[in-house]
Amino acid sequence: MGRTLENKQEVLEDLKQILSESQLAIVIDYQGLSVAEITELRNRLRPTGTICKVTKNTLMRRAVEDDPTWKPMTEFLKGSTAFMLVKDDLGGAIKAYQEFQKASKKTEFRGGVMQGRALNEEEVKAIASLPSKEQLIAQIAGAINSLATKLAVGINEVPASLGRSINEVPASLGRCLQAIAQKEESDA
Repeated sequence: MGRTLENKQEVLEDLKQILSESQLAIVIDYQGLSVAEITELRNRLRPTGTICKVTKNTLMRRAVEDDPTWKPMTEFLKGSTAFMLVKDDLGGAIKAYQEFQKASKKTEFRGGVMQGRALNEEEVKAIASLPSKEQLIAQIAGAINSLATKLAVGINEVPASLGRSINEVPASLGRCLQAIAQKEESDA
């Protein structure tokens, strides 16, 4: 039994909602995968904030046709299509798919879409090689901490320098008085 019009509308709205929350869409050919293997792929992707959707190409085409951000996806809609809709961890999701693909050898990468642009496999792999959000946050925190440390050392050096200068005044005054006394002795 096919889907009713109301059911198709619900699926369409669900797809639009998921797409609105996603940063990247990866389109794969899943032909030959069993239900257990699709479930395994979904389980691998879940920790990265990625949803793996298997839906008819016509429903996805309708979901993206009025959205310029996702419209390039239409060129990948043919055959048995699964969609990985990545919300958060782009690199983690791509790496999870690559590991699954190496293990199963049954899926074929068709393309990706990000910010209104169609991506090939090399471009998607390049995204995977970028540092994760956590790594970037750690790098920024390290840079801020380094700057704060340098600032603290610089600020701490001002009173220390002033203290050394103040300690040097009596010694300098003593040397000056001694030099004046020697000069007076030699003049007399």
